[in-house]
Amino acid sequence: MSRIIERTDGRDLDLDEVLKVYRESGLGERRPVEDTRRMADMVRHANLVVTCRVDGELVGIARSVSDFAYVTYLSDIAVDRAHQRCGIGRELIDATRKEAPQAKIVLLSAPAAAEYYPHIGFTRHDSAWVLNP
Repeated sequence: MSRIIERTDGRDLDLDEVLKVYRESGLGERRPVEDTRRMADMVRHANLVVTCRVDGELVGIARSVSDFAYVTYLSDIAVDRAHQRCGIGRELIDATRKEAPQAKIVLLSAPAAAEYYPHIGFTRHDSAWVLNP
């Protein structure tokens, strides 16, 4: 089984593949996967996208916005359920970090994943705020 983790230009990704990963990961429950135009914009305008392919199939994506100096906002990390619990999520985060090694990574966790992040070195931050449209 061949696994490739690499930085990718979001504009070059096949949206159907991306949507499949979001749906199969469970993240599609909290993202506008039925609004394909919005999802396309989300992927296209992220300035740091890292993907994982296994035998050529897209199975994971980390979508971020970064200034590459101070902070990287890891907006989405999605791994197909069939490939979860084998290190892909951690590899996507590590690859994201390597692209901006001086920047801290900030993310908002899905409730189901909140206990995962401390195990890989993240610390809880209690003063995050969200202003919804």
